[in-house]
Amino acid sequence: MNYGLVRFLIFWGVNTLSLWVADELFSGISFLTLQSLFIAGLLLGIVNTFIRPLLVLLTLPLSVVTLGFFVLVINALMLLFVAWLVPGFVVAGFWSGFFVALFVSVLSFIVNSLIGINRVSVRRHQ
Repeated sequence: MNYGLVRFLIFWGVNTLSLWVADELFSGISFLTLQSLFIAGLLLGIVNTFIRPLLVLLTLPLSVVTLGFFVLVINALMLLFVAWLVPGFVVAGFWSGFFVALFVSVLSFIVNSLIGINRVSVRRHQ
């Protein structure tokens, strides 16, 4: 089986699970349908893979000056962008997006670490 496909499906599932839990805990976001939840999980993964690193690089001086706080703003903007793209996914405003994005990031990191996706391996070259 293709390991890349399995990894992609796991990340998509973790993103979707994190968004669902955030929807249950925070009143500032909502999903009108299950389909919008799954599409939002997929698009959030795509946006975080391709657009977010570019924005982090472009705003690096601002991130350094704010001691990394601006990366949290970028995360919120990525979530708001996904909500704008996906019909049926509503984020109440910037601050709702900020706290939900922070929660989703932390929960995704924890779940990925528990299932072994975020493991770092160090190999010694001889």
